[in-house]
Amino acid sequence: MAFRNPSPDEIKAFLLRIRTIAVVGLSRDPDRPSYSVAMYLQNNGYKIVPVRPGGGEILGEKVYERLHEVPFKIDVVDHFRRATQVGGHIDEAIALKLPAVWMQEGVVDEAAAERARKAGLFVVMDRCMLKEHRKAGLSNSRPPKAG
Repeated sequence: MAFRNPSPDEIKAFLLRIRTIAVVGLSRDPDRPSYSVAMYLQNNGYKIVPVRPGGGEILGEKVYERLHEVPFKIDVVDHFRRATQVGGHIDEAIALKLPAVWMQEGVVDEAAAERARKAGLFVVMDRCMLKEHRKAGLSNSRPPKAG
């Protein structure tokens, strides 16, 4: 059976529920899509967690080399890696029992998506989180504070 993304209502409910987004492959280059999407999400109240080699900071947030190094709760892992490289990151998210994975536009790995679904994760593939956020009518809204 081919992968099917959650419905627009399910995606909207998900975007309203999450707070912390780990962005795997977040670029330091402001001209790259990962940077502009992460900045948009940050400006809409989400905590962004850059995950990539090299340390330092991106968008004012500490960079972690691997998901397992992040010392606090992650609600979703947003992937900006090539489809051929995303499977390992999905497997790490599964091993860490993270609740959700999101693969950006152009990132399609049916096998990794199926592994994540079977492990109970909420999975979105080949969709832009920024575009879905806007489509859901959530632009310039802030998620409720964790409490």
